[in-house]
Amino acid sequence: MILTILILIGCAILGGLSLKLIPGMKQNMRLSLIFAGSYLFAITIIHIIPELFTISTNPSKIGLYVLIGFFLQQFLEYFSSGVEHGHVHTNKAVTASGRFSIIVALMIHSLLEGTLLTHDSPFHEKHESYSLLLGIVLHKMPAAFALMATMQGLGKRAIYLLILFSLASPLGLVLSDFILLSEDSLLIVFAIVCGSFLHISTTIFVEASPDHHFGLNKILISLAGAVVAILVEFLI
Repeated sequence: MILTILILIGCAILGGLSLKLIPGMKQNMRLSLIFAGSYLFAITIIHIIPELFTISTNPSKIGLYVLIGFFLQQFLEYFSSGVEHGHVHTNKAVTASGRFSIIVALMIHSLLEGTLLTHDSPFHEKHESYSLLLGIVLHKMPAAFALMATMQGLGKRAIYLLILFSLASPLGLVLSDFILLSEDSLLIVFAIVCGSFLHISTTIFVEASPDHHFGLNKILISLAGAVVAILVEFLI
């Protein structure tokens, strides 16, 4: 668990600091997002959804919670302005209350997604959740980048917000490990996160092609993301 926590914290910090450390990162962000969105969508389809419905004794109920998770994420993005899927806003356009809303919405989302990696997860019954961890990492790095790009006018306070964001998913993992939830309760949480992932990953595709033209390079990158998800899921 310690290694997983360090990975979650490290990927968020690295993603946020890449705004300053990697020249031109902002210009190449869209293609990176397409890869991450494709991976996240693929792992949701081939890993999370099948196991949710296989383990559950009431698939219709699980489907309802997936739907709730989808619209919960839409509600959270009303406050976060889409930072979860790499949407960047200029600091001038974000008020103090807006910055507070963004970080709170991001924290809620990250806390929930961290529960997927709990050691009590029924997803561990068949195999380790390396594919889930990689999916969260790929999703968290551009989110951290977008957070820092949105908050870059705050100076050192932006770093504090980045650190706070980096701790959210590990906190969700730790809390879900120490709070004794029934398997049914865990499945409900996982179904909600599943719906959230579906919303984020599909939104990335829409925003990546605002003119409804998905060029060959974007198609190849999205296919690469899906192929990597398949390889990680079935070979590791």
